Amino acid sequence: MPVSDRAAPPDPASLVRGEGVAAWRQIVDGLEADVAAGRLAPGDRLPAETQLAERFGVNRHTVRRALGVLSSRGLVRATQGRGTFVEARPLAYPIGPRTRFTEIVAGAGRQASGELISARERRADAWMAERLGVAEGAPVLELVTTRSADGSPIALATNVFPLPRFAGLDARFRETGSLTRAYALMGVGDYRRLASTVSARPAGGDDAAALDLVPGRILLVLENVNVDAHGARIQATRALFPADRVEMVMEW
Repeated sequence: MPVSDRAAPPDPASLVRGEGVAAWRQIVDGLEADVAAGRLAPGDRLPAETQLAERFGVNRHTVRRALGVLSSRGLVRATQGRGTFVEARPLAYPIGPRTRFTEIVAGAGRQASGELISARERRADAWMAERLGVAEGAPVLELVTTRSADGSPIALATNVFPLPRFAGLDARFRETGSLTRAYALMGVGDYRRLASTVSARPAGGDDAAALDLVPGRILLVLENVNVDAHGARIQATRALFPADRVEMVMEW
């Protein structure tokens, strides 16, 4: 979805003075109404704080407080160096035997992308060993990735794969930006979801930074195990999804 600067907040004359309703609250209400009415569309970039302050006839602290409230509600997202954007509507994210991030995002008419944050070989802990069906301490490849839709982070995932079978998978992911395509380059033409569990927790500082969130926002925690066409366990994942950016749909 293209980013637009066409968004215009309500005129400052719409702020009511001296009636007990704080200016920051009126700004929040006005911008929420614009989002609900479609005058501010998903992906629109808001004017800078100084411009908003001038338009509303308030100081930057008041504008910053209003934007903080809107961010905590999941209506806007501040991105370092780029500005503040209206959040996209939640992405319907089916969870079933063949869950494919790129296909899900493309099916919603949005552009999927992926970034490899880190890659390392390590020893499997108890959680990894149980899900991959290997001995605790066995060598595994750990990839930490972010997945985005139209540039908005949708998931922060820790993925582990048994070694030596998937040695070099990190390089394939860097080339393709897709685990499905990376698998294909390594001879795994198809795979399916063996099991999934969903829980929730607040976002911590590091998670919030990676997902462009305010700390404390609710995350959906999706844990799953994938198997190849022969039933061999090939991947265990713990993925964090901002709860207001996705709607998980169970399709088992």
